[in-house]
Formats: sequence, structure tokens, C-alpha cells
Amino acid sequence: MSTAVDWETARRLAYEAGRTATGPSEVVALHAADGRTLAEPLLALTDLPAFPTSSIDGWAVRGPAPWRPVGRVLAGETPPPLTEAGVCVEIATGAMVPVGAEALIRVEESTRDADGRVSGTPRPQPEWRLPGEEATKGEELLPVGTAIDPAVAGVAATCGYETLTVSPRPRAALRIFGDELLTSGPPGDGRVRDSLGPQMPGWLRRCGATIDATAVGGPVEDTLEAHVEAIRGAFETADLVCTTGGTMHGPVDHLHPALAELGAEYVVNTVAVRPGFPMLLARMPSGRFLAGLPGNPQSAVIALVTLVQPLLAGLAGRPLPRLPSVTTTRPVHGRGTDTHLALAALDHDGRSATPVGHVGSAMLRGLANAHGFLVVRAGTLAVAGDLLPFLPLPLLAGER
Repeated sequence: MSTAVDWETARRLAYEAGRTATGPSEVVALHAADGRTLAEPLLALTDLPAFPTSSIDGWAVRGPAPWRPVGRVLAGETPPPLTEAGVCVEIATGAMVPVGAEALIRVEESTRDADGRVSGTPRPQPEWRLPGEEATKGEELLPVGTAIDPAVAGVAATCGYETLTVSPRPRAALRIFGDELLTSGPPGDGRVRDSLGPQMPGWLRRCGATIDATAVGGPVEDTLEAHVEAIRGAFETADLVCTTGGTMHGPVDHLHPALAELGAEYVVNTVAVRPGFPMLLARMPSGRFLAGLPGNPQSAVIALVTLVQPLLAGLAGRPLPRLPSVTTTRPVHGRGTDTHLALAALDHDGRSATPVGHVGSAMLRGLANAHGFLVVRAGTLAVAGDLLPFLPLPLLAGER
């Protein structure tokens, strides 16, 4: 068996493998860009605002009060200039401020005399937005690698974009290994229910991959021939194939021999992390990738956040996320020379985390109650009050 790779090194190697394999960018309609990644910087196409814009409903005035109303300007209109003192126009929020206006008066802070003339005192601060106040034409608003969410789409629309240039979204496939798995009904009589087939597509989508029901296959028969055929078939439509189970070297663990037959090379083969150490990432001769996830459910998720999430970030052209730090509210034991990823739930403000129960590598109850993993580095122990790195579970855009 190969020497286990340090957990942080494994994340970096997976990310770098993805970065070197990023495919060509593509152009998508703005409404279809949510969840994608900017492949070009988002530049301001014009000054923002593009023209002086009223922040209030009221009056645009010139000269001293009282002012004689000479018209009205609404949002979307181009008003004529105010060319003489003592006049004003009614103005709506968002409307263009006329050339020649010297101040804006709020409607609720104005009065009108018997002749209809307007009086009022301007506030000390101008009541309109100036061109370029938010951004100047050509300014970089968001860099390459930014994940596009609804807020980013809104900024792009404000600038006038109709399309965005984005990084490719990797296509993923999943193959479930293990004759002992049931795909329906309750477990019993020596057989367990497959829990990875239903959950892994959702995790992969949250990591940035595309996967649908037709890309999920298995359980695959426990023979070398069936494993090779299943992997080959999965790569017919996928850039990344994830497999579950068979990552050890037992009598029915055929993943390593299958990879050898297919000519794959290891990017990472076994990681010094608990749970989940018998994980792997391999590069196929085609340049595409296979991630071997352990069969135990929690271990499989740990393999996903350790290897697959960084790989997909690299393939999408996104930066490798830096881990925030949180305070643990309880002790967390170390795992000797291995990094320990301990499932934990964040408190309401996200500054501290409490380890959850039911966290055996074959259990999912703890995972369902957690927000991510406390990272206890190799050779260390954590006591209540210690500041630890926190690895969040993947989220869809907009999830918190």
C-alpha cells in the first residue's frame, strides 16, 4: 500500500490537478449563469450610475426660493436643462437630474404657496447619486474565478450585460460498487441499503458539477471485469467519475486493479485522515479524473470534501477556499499521525462549533445534524475554547 498523503497536501494536489485541466470557457445567457464561474473579469461597461440620479421624490431646483414649477421628470426620461433661476421641476426617485439643477428638495420637506410656487431648504448633503459614484467605466468589479450567484447576476445586469463568459461546468458520473447493497426497502439479512447513490449527486452539484439520474449506476457486480466496464461506460459522458467502495485491497476490492488496466495514474492514493483514509484521485489517459470514495457513508463524504471539492474548484477556475476558524465548545480527540475531521454544528453566529454525536464512519445521523468538520491536525488534541480550522459542507448558491 502507498504512503498516505498529508490531508492538507491532498487538498492542494487535487486542486492543482483541476487547475491544470480547466477546459475552454463558454458564453452563456445571463439568466443561465447562476452557479457558474466567471472566466473573464466583470468590467463596468459604463459609469455607475451612468447619469446623475435622484435619490428622492421631490423637486429639482435652480436659484433661490420660491421656485416656479416648469415641468416633471420621471425615471427613464431625459429632461430638458434648467436654464433660469427661480424654477424647478418635479422629480421622481431614479430619474435623471436635469442639467442646471442646483439642489433637490424632498417633497415632504417642501411647501407651495397660493400661486403654486415651491419653497423648502435643501439638506446639507446632495440628494442625488453622481455618475461613477459606484464604479467608473472599465473598472473591474469582480475578478476571474468569482462564483456567480444572484447578486453577481444583478451587478452584471446593472452594467448592461446580456451574456457572461464562464468556465466549463464539469460533468460527473457516479458508480456504486458492492454486491451487498440494496437499492430499495429496509436493510436486513446481511445486506445494507445504499445511501450514497441518493446523496452523492446532490453533493456533487453543490461542489459545482453537473450530474443527473442517468449518470448514476450500480450496484456494480464485484468482479474486475464489471468494474472496468462500469468505469469505461461512465467516462463516455463524464469528465469526472466518482466511485464508492472498493478503495482498499480486500478480496472483492477491484478498483485499484481496474485503474491499472485502464492505464490511470494516481494524483493521490490514500490520505492521512480519519475517517476516510482509503480514498484516491486518479487521472485517466484521456486527462479526465476518477475519484475513489470509500464505501462507508461518512468516509465517502470526507473523501468528497477532501479531493473532489478542490478538484472541481480547480476545474471551474475558482480559488481553493480558505478554511475559516471557529472555536470548539467541546474537546476533540486527535488521531495520532492522521488529521481528524470531526463533524460539528455551528452556533447561530458561526463563530463556534459543537461536535455532534453519531459520527461513526458508517453513520449518517451526525452528518445530517452538522454544518461541516472541525479540523484537528495530526499530532494535536483540541480542548474546549481552542480555535480550529472549519471545513464547511458544500452549499448551493444562496444556501447558508
